[in-house]
Amino acid sequence: MADTKVTLCGIELDNPIIPASGTFGYGYEFAELYDINILGTFSFKGTTLQPRFGNPTPRIAECTAGMINSVGLQNPGVEKVIAEELPKLTRCFGKKVMANVGGFSVEEYVRTAAMLDACDCVGWLEINISCPNVHGGGIAFGTSASAAAQITSAVKKAVRKPVIIKLSPNVTDIAGIAVACEDSGADGVSLINTLLGMRIDIKTRRPIVANRKGGFSGEAVFPVAVRMVNEVAQRVKIPVVGIGGVASAENVIEMMMAGATAVQVGAANLVNPFACRDIINDLAPTMEKYKINSLKEIIGACV
Repeated sequence: MADTKVTLCGIELDNPIIPASGTFGYGYEFAELYDINILGTFSFKGTTLQPRFGNPTPRIAECTAGMINSVGLQNPGVEKVIAEELPKLTRCFGKKVMANVGGFSVEEYVRTAAMLDACDCVGWLEINISCPNVHGGGIAFGTSASAAAQITSAVKKAVRKPVIIKLSPNVTDIAGIAVACEDSGADGVSLINTLLGMRIDIKTRRPIVANRKGGFSGEAVFPVAVRMVNEVAQRVKIPVVGIGGVASAENVIEMMMAGATAVQVGAANLVNPFACRDIINDLAPTMEKYKINSLKEIIGACV
Protein backbone atom coordinates (compact mmCIF):
# COMPACT_ATOMS: atom_id res chain seq x y z
CA MET A 1 0.00 0.00 0.00
CA ALA A 2 1.43 3.36 -0.99
CA ASP A 3 2.27 5.59 2.00
CA THR A 4 0.93 9.11 1.39
CA LYS A 5 1.80 10.51 4.84
CA VAL A 6 4.13 13.50 5.22
CA THR A 7 5.21 15.64 8.16
CA LEU A 8 4.92 19.43 7.92
CA CYS A 9 6.71 21.41 10.64
CA GLY A 10 6.32 18.58 13.13
CA ILE A 11 2.66 17.80 12.37
CA GLU A 12 1.86 14.59 10.46
CA LEU A 13 -0.56 14.82 7.53
CA ASP A 14 -2.45 11.87 6.05
CA ASN A 15 -1.45 13.21 2.65
CA PRO A 16 0.26 16.35 1.32
CA ILE A 17 -2.85 17.87 -0.32
CA ILE A 18 -3.76 21.33 1.03
CA PRO A 19 -6.37 23.59 -0.59
CA ALA A 20 -4.80 27.04 -0.89
CA SER A 21 -6.02 30.12 0.91
CA GLY A 22 -8.67 32.07 -0.93
CA THR A 23 -9.90 29.03 -2.88
CA PHE A 24 -11.54 27.03 -0.09
CA GLY A 25 -13.27 29.59 2.11
CA TYR A 26 -13.43 28.41 5.72
CA GLY A 27 -13.96 24.79 4.72
CA TYR A 28 -17.59 24.31 5.68
CA GLU A 29 -18.73 25.45 2.23
CA PHE A 30 -16.92 22.48 0.66
CA ALA A 31 -17.99 20.15 3.48
CA GLU A 32 -21.46 20.24 1.94
CA LEU A 33 -19.98 18.52 -1.13
CA TYR A 34 -17.67 15.88 0.38
CA ASP A 35 -15.93 14.87 3.61
CA ILE A 36 -13.10 17.40 3.79
CA ASN A 37 -11.38 15.35 6.51
CA ILE A 38 -9.73 13.40 3.69
CA LEU A 39 -7.51 16.48 3.14
CA GLY A 40 -4.04 16.78 4.63
CA THR A 41 -5.24 20.13 5.93
CA PHE A 42 -6.33 23.39 4.29
CA SER A 43 -5.35 27.05 4.44
CA PHE A 44 -8.39 29.14 5.22
CA LYS A 45 -9.31 32.48 3.69
CA GLY A 46 -6.71 35.22 4.18
CA THR A 47 -7.49 37.07 7.41
CA THR A 48 -6.56 40.62 8.40
CA LEU A 49 -6.86 42.56 11.64
CA GLN A 50 -9.75 44.70 10.41
CA PRO A 51 -12.66 43.71 8.12
CA ARG A 52 -12.00 44.33 4.44
CA PHE A 53 -14.51 44.70 1.62
CA GLY A 54 -11.75 44.16 -0.92
CA ASN A 55 -11.09 45.74 -4.29
CA PRO A 56 -13.69 47.22 -6.65
CA THR A 57 -15.49 44.89 -9.06
CA PRO A 58 -15.00 43.29 -11.51
CA ARG A 59 -12.29 41.29 -9.79
CA ILE A 60 -11.89 38.24 -12.03
CA ALA A 61 -10.59 37.82 -15.59
CA GLU A 62 -10.34 34.49 -17.37
CA CYS A 63 -7.11 33.54 -19.14
CA THR A 64 -5.86 30.63 -21.18
CA ALA A 65 -5.16 27.86 -18.65
CA GLY A 66 -5.66 30.22 -15.73
CA MET A 67 -7.29 33.29 -14.25
CA ILE A 68 -6.52 36.72 -12.85
CA ASN A 69 -8.05 37.74 -9.54
CA SER A 70 -7.97 41.03 -7.68
CA VAL A 71 -10.22 40.22 -4.73
CA GLY A 72 -8.16 42.30 -2.32
CA LEU A 73 -8.22 40.14 0.82
CA GLN A 74 -11.96 40.50 1.40
CA ASN A 75 -12.67 39.04 4.85
CA PRO A 76 -14.68 39.84 8.00
CA GLY A 77 -11.64 40.59 10.17
CA VAL A 78 -9.88 38.36 12.67
CA GLU A 79 -12.30 38.88 15.58
CA LYS A 80 -15.29 37.75 13.54
CA VAL A 81 -13.30 34.90 11.98
CA ILE A 82 -12.50 33.57 15.46
CA ALA A 83 -15.99 34.15 16.84
CA GLU A 84 -18.07 32.97 13.88
CA GLU A 85 -16.09 31.21 11.14
CA LEU A 86 -13.80 28.93 13.13
CA PRO A 87 -16.62 27.36 15.21
CA LYS A 88 -18.39 26.41 11.97
CA LEU A 89 -15.11 25.10 10.57
CA THR A 90 -14.43 22.86 13.56
CA ARG A 91 -17.87 21.25 13.28
CA CYS A 92 -16.92 19.75 9.90
CA PHE A 93 -13.11 19.45 10.08
CA GLY A 94 -11.40 17.49 12.82
CA LYS A 95 -7.77 18.20 11.95
CA LYS A 96 -5.50 21.17 12.57
CA VAL A 97 -6.04 23.93 10.01
CA MET A 98 -3.62 26.43 8.48
CA ALA A 99 -4.43 30.08 9.25
CA ASN A 100 -3.49 32.49 6.46
CA VAL A 101 -2.58 35.94 7.81
CA GLY A 102 -2.43 39.22 5.90
CA GLY A 103 -1.47 42.69 7.06
CA PHE A 104 -0.38 46.16 6.03
CA SER A 105 2.12 46.84 8.82
CA VAL A 106 4.32 44.76 11.09
CA GLU A 107 2.00 45.50 13.99
CA GLU A 108 -1.06 44.23 12.09
CA TYR A 109 0.66 40.96 11.19
CA VAL A 110 1.75 40.42 14.78
CA ARG A 111 -1.63 41.14 16.36
CA THR A 112 -3.59 39.02 13.88
CA ALA A 113 -1.12 36.11 14.08
CA ALA A 114 -1.12 36.17 17.88
CA MET A 115 -4.94 36.03 18.01
CA LEU A 116 -5.09 33.07 15.61
CA ASP A 117 -2.19 31.34 17.36
CA ALA A 118 -4.40 31.10 20.47
CA CYS A 119 -7.06 29.09 18.60
CA ASP A 120 -6.95 25.34 19.32
CA CYS A 121 -7.91 24.36 15.76
CA VAL A 122 -4.98 26.25 14.22
CA GLY A 123 -1.88 24.16 13.58
CA TRP A 124 0.21 26.49 11.43
CA LEU A 125 0.31 30.22 10.67
CA GLU A 126 0.84 30.97 6.99
CA ILE A 127 1.99 34.58 6.70
CA ASN A 128 1.14 36.18 3.35
CA ILE A 129 3.86 38.75 2.76
CA SER A 130 2.55 39.77 -0.66
CA CYS A 131 0.52 42.52 1.04
CA PRO A 132 1.57 46.16 0.42
CA ASN A 133 3.59 47.80 3.22
CA VAL A 134 1.62 50.96 3.99
CA HIS A 135 4.59 52.40 5.89
CA GLY A 136 7.04 51.51 3.13
CA GLY A 137 5.59 53.24 0.11
CA GLY A 138 3.14 50.48 -0.78
CA ILE A 139 5.82 48.01 -1.85
CA ALA A 140 4.88 44.42 -0.96
CA PHE A 141 6.72 43.05 2.11
CA GLY A 142 7.61 39.96 0.10
CA THR A 143 9.67 41.82 -2.50
CA SER A 144 12.36 42.78 0.05
CA ALA A 145 14.52 40.31 1.96
CA SER A 146 14.90 42.74 4.87
CA ALA A 147 11.13 43.40 5.08
CA ALA A 148 10.39 39.67 4.87
CA ALA A 149 12.90 39.04 7.65
CA GLN A 150 11.36 41.78 9.79
CA ILE A 151 7.87 40.29 9.49
CA THR A 152 9.15 36.77 10.18
CA SER A 153 11.09 37.77 13.28
CA ALA A 154 8.26 39.86 14.72
CA VAL A 155 5.62 37.17 14.21
CA LYS A 156 7.84 34.40 15.57
CA LYS A 157 8.31 36.35 18.81
CA ALA A 158 4.53 36.63 19.25
CA VAL A 159 3.39 33.05 18.56
CA ARG A 160 4.02 29.44 19.61
CA LYS A 161 2.89 27.55 16.53
CA PRO A 162 4.89 26.93 13.32
CA VAL A 163 5.20 29.96 11.06
CA ILE A 164 5.20 29.41 7.29
CA ILE A 165 6.01 32.46 5.18
CA LYS A 166 4.14 32.64 1.86
CA LEU A 167 6.47 34.09 -0.75
CA SER A 168 5.77 36.32 -3.74
CA PRO A 169 7.11 35.21 -7.14
CA ASN A 170 7.25 38.81 -8.36
CA VAL A 171 10.92 39.16 -7.42
CA THR A 172 14.32 38.51 -9.00
CA ASP A 173 15.67 36.28 -6.20
CA ILE A 174 12.95 34.33 -4.39
CA ALA A 175 15.52 31.94 -2.90
CA GLY A 176 17.38 34.83 -1.28
CA ILE A 177 14.16 36.00 0.38
CA ALA A 178 13.46 32.45 1.55
CA VAL A 179 16.90 32.31 3.15
CA ALA A 180 16.25 35.63 4.92
CA CYS A 181 13.01 34.18 6.32
CA GLU A 182 14.77 31.00 7.45
CA ASP A 183 17.52 33.00 9.13
CA SER A 184 14.83 35.01 10.97
CA GLY A 185 13.18 31.92 12.42
CA ALA A 186 10.62 30.77 9.83
CA ASP A 187 9.58 27.15 10.28
CA GLY A 188 8.71 26.79 6.60
CA VAL A 189 7.98 28.70 3.39
CA SER A 190 5.16 28.32 0.89
CA LEU A 191 5.41 29.36 -2.75
CA ILE A 192 4.45 30.64 -5.16
CA ASN A 193 1.80 33.23 -4.54
CA THR A 194 0.20 34.59 -7.72
CA LEU A 195 2.12 36.23 -10.55
CA LEU A 196 1.07 39.72 -11.60
CA GLY A 197 -1.07 39.71 -14.74
CA MET A 198 -3.43 41.87 -16.76
CA ARG A 199 -6.17 41.42 -19.37
CA ILE A 200 -7.71 44.08 -21.63
CA ASP A 201 -11.22 44.05 -23.10
CA ILE A 202 -10.53 44.92 -26.73
CA LYS A 203 -14.14 46.05 -27.23
CA THR A 204 -14.03 48.68 -24.50
CA ARG A 205 -10.25 49.18 -24.66
CA ARG A 206 -10.16 49.06 -20.88
CA PRO A 207 -8.67 46.59 -18.36
CA ILE A 208 -11.09 43.77 -17.53
CA VAL A 209 -10.22 43.92 -13.82
CA ALA A 210 -11.19 47.18 -12.11
CA ASN A 211 -7.86 47.27 -10.31
CA ARG A 212 -6.14 47.02 -13.74
CA LYS A 213 -3.89 44.13 -12.72
CA GLY A 214 -4.23 41.12 -10.44
CA GLY A 215 -2.84 37.76 -9.44
CA PHE A 216 -2.40 35.26 -12.27
CA SER A 217 -2.86 31.64 -11.26
CA GLY A 218 -3.87 28.31 -12.77
CA GLU A 219 -2.24 25.50 -14.72
CA ALA A 220 -0.23 27.92 -16.89
CA VAL A 221 1.99 28.92 -13.94
CA PHE A 222 2.93 25.35 -12.93
CA PRO A 223 6.38 25.25 -14.62
CA VAL A 224 7.29 28.60 -13.01
CA ALA A 225 6.20 27.33 -9.61
CA VAL A 226 8.18 24.09 -9.97
CA ARG A 227 11.29 26.07 -10.91
CA MET A 228 10.97 28.44 -7.96
CA VAL A 229 10.22 25.64 -5.48
CA ASN A 230 13.32 23.84 -6.69
CA GLU A 231 15.49 26.95 -6.39
CA VAL A 232 14.28 27.59 -2.85
CA ALA A 233 14.60 23.94 -1.78
CA GLN A 234 18.26 24.03 -2.81
CA ARG A 235 18.92 26.98 -0.49
CA VAL A 236 16.92 26.28 2.70
CA LYS A 237 16.66 23.43 5.18
CA ILE A 238 13.13 24.23 6.37
CA PRO A 239 10.10 22.60 4.69
CA VAL A 240 8.78 24.05 1.44
CA VAL A 241 5.08 23.99 0.57
CA GLY A 242 4.68 24.01 -3.22
CA ILE A 243 1.88 26.06 -4.79
CA GLY A 244 1.03 27.07 -8.33
CA GLY A 245 -0.99 25.42 -11.07
CA VAL A 246 -1.31 22.02 -9.38
CA ALA A 247 -4.23 20.12 -10.89
CA SER A 248 -3.39 16.40 -10.74
CA ALA A 249 -1.69 13.70 -8.68
CA GLU A 250 1.19 13.71 -11.16
CA ASN A 251 1.61 17.47 -10.59
CA VAL A 252 1.81 16.77 -6.85
CA ILE A 253 4.56 14.18 -7.32
CA GLU A 254 6.50 16.50 -9.64
CA MET A 255 6.24 19.36 -7.16
CA MET A 256 7.47 17.12 -4.35
CA MET A 257 10.41 15.92 -6.43
CA ALA A 258 11.25 19.60 -6.92
CA GLY A 259 11.53 19.91 -3.14
CA ALA A 260 8.06 20.39 -1.67
CA THR A 261 7.07 18.58 1.53
CA ALA A 262 3.39 19.38 0.96
CA VAL A 263 1.45 20.82 -1.96
CA GLN A 264 -1.32 23.40 -2.10
CA VAL A 265 -4.05 23.32 -4.73
CA GLY A 266 -5.52 26.72 -5.62
CA ALA A 267 -7.26 27.74 -8.83
CA ALA A 268 -8.27 24.14 -9.59
CA ASN A 269 -10.76 24.33 -6.70
CA LEU A 270 -12.53 27.22 -8.41
CA VAL A 271 -12.86 25.26 -11.65
CA ASN A 272 -13.81 21.95 -10.03
CA PRO A 273 -14.89 21.97 -6.35
CA PHE A 274 -13.98 18.27 -6.16
CA ALA A 275 -10.41 18.84 -7.40
CA CYS A 276 -8.66 18.07 -4.11
CA ARG A 277 -10.84 15.03 -3.46
CA ASP A 278 -10.07 13.70 -6.93
CA ILE A 279 -6.32 14.31 -6.56
CA ILE A 280 -6.28 12.49 -3.20
CA ASN A 281 -8.21 9.54 -4.63
CA ASP A 282 -5.76 9.33 -7.53
CA LEU A 283 -2.59 9.80 -5.47
CA ALA A 284 -1.95 6.24 -4.28
CA PRO A 285 -2.66 4.66 -7.70
CA THR A 286 -0.36 7.21 -9.33
CA MET A 287 2.38 6.42 -6.81
CA GLU A 288 2.02 2.73 -7.61
CA LYS A 289 2.19 3.51 -11.33
CA TYR A 290 5.59 5.16 -10.81
CA LYS A 291 6.73 2.58 -8.23
CA ILE A 292 6.79 5.09 -5.36
CA ASN A 293 6.29 3.34 -2.02
CA SER A 294 6.32 6.44 0.17
CA LEU A 295 6.03 10.13 -0.64
CA LYS A 296 8.72 10.89 1.94
CA GLU A 297 11.28 9.16 -0.25
CA ILE A 298 10.70 11.49 -3.24
CA ILE A 299 10.80 14.86 -1.45
CA GLY A 300 13.61 16.81 -3.06
CA ALA A 301 14.59 14.03 -5.46
CA CYS A 302 15.69 16.72 -7.93
CA VAL A 303 17.32 19.08 -5.41
